[in-house]
Amino acid sequence: MTETESTAVELREALAEAVVKNRSAIGTSVSDRILEAVRTVPRHLFVPGASLEEAYDNSASPIMKRDENGTPLSSVSAPWLQAAMLEQAQIEPGMRVLEIGSGGYNAALISELVGKKGRVVTLDIDPEACERATQGLDAAGYDEVVVVCADGEYGAAEYGPFDRIIVTVSAPDIPPAWTEQLAANGRLVVPLRLRGLARSFVFVPDGNTLRCTEFELCGFVPIQGAAEARQRLVSLDAEHVALRVDDHQPVEAVCLRRALESDRVDQWSGVTVGGMVAWDDLDMYLATRLHSYGYLTASDEGIASGRVNLALRWGMSATWDRDSLAYLAMRPIDEERTQFEFGAHGHGPRGAVLAQRLVHHVRSWDRGFRHHRPHFEVHPKDTLDGDLPPGLVVEKPHSRVTVSWPQS
Repeated sequence: MTETESTAVELREALAEAVVKNRSAIGTSVSDRILEAVRTVPRHLFVPGASLEEAYDNSASPIMKRDENGTPLSSVSAPWLQAAMLEQAQIEPGMRVLEIGSGGYNAALISELVGKKGRVVTLDIDPEACERATQGLDAAGYDEVVVVCADGEYGAAEYGPFDRIIVTVSAPDIPPAWTEQLAANGRLVVPLRLRGLARSFVFVPDGNTLRCTEFELCGFVPIQGAAEARQRLVSLDAEHVALRVDDHQPVEAVCLRRALESDRVDQWSGVTVGGMVAWDDLDMYLATRLHSYGYLTASDEGIASGRVNLALRWGMSATWDRDSLAYLAMRPIDEERTQFEFGAHGHGPRGAVLAQRLVHHVRSWDRGFRHHRPHFEVHPKDTLDGDLPPGLVVEKPHSRVTVSWPQS
């Protein structure tokens, strides 16, 4: 064994330990079979150009390709996220698994899980990603994995049906092919985007419906091909402050730019959260309750300018009308900064009204929904309103997604 190989073995062992630590920090676990796959597959062979340390960094998602504007088109997902999705998939020996969005490494992990009697098909629309996956799989000794260069919208029917379909790109919808190629007792794990929020959902077939059994916070590059539908980034202050919107929601950019120049109005809810307590379900609650919903984001320059006061660097939930907007806020309520209060910042003629609306929904979430997760179902596009469960209906090109919240 060479020095490089010996170092890689040590780094894989450390990576498995890091995955365990990451999952236990949020109260979940990873099976021994997945951890053994992490210890076995040489990840560095799938991230050309990266150092060994970078290749085995549990939080790193190396960008392998960007478009002409610098937007990531292809990446190798962070190990903790790959392990989380594999845990969601519950892959057993002998299964047939389709991966949509290829880089090679995840397919190799899946190959370890299905064993010699299983079948792994990894698919990507980008010839460069397919070539990189093929080279990595061959170099690592997983040449039995089938690499298909095609549009993920249509799956890979010639190799199906599949016991598991794992999608590793952000999907705005669930195309019919994925449902049709999923075995009757199968599982579909997909980062489905709803009103701009991506979650890694587990869907199981229930007649002609897909029913969600669990979901987790996640982030992926967007799917390409026929299904591509990227979110818009509406600039509100040069290139420094922007509103990220989805689902073709109307935005009067010029009017909102003027609103952002007006004085800020603050409203506070009295609802608090601990500094290390997850509250991402609040974002989902707001997304399913507000008529207009998006994420207000800012660059370092935008934050430094004081034009916006974002509690989180990557953005906060926002709502707007024609000439006003408001966004979720947080402020520390103790000197140690271990407890924070939710509120809202508003701008424009109706900024105070919109801020109060956000605060109202925060209080509603806290009273009746904070300790209950929403339920999601995916129905065929031609499903009649009367046949849908009560709750929000998110219209997609191929489906109707319903979101309902159980109350305490």
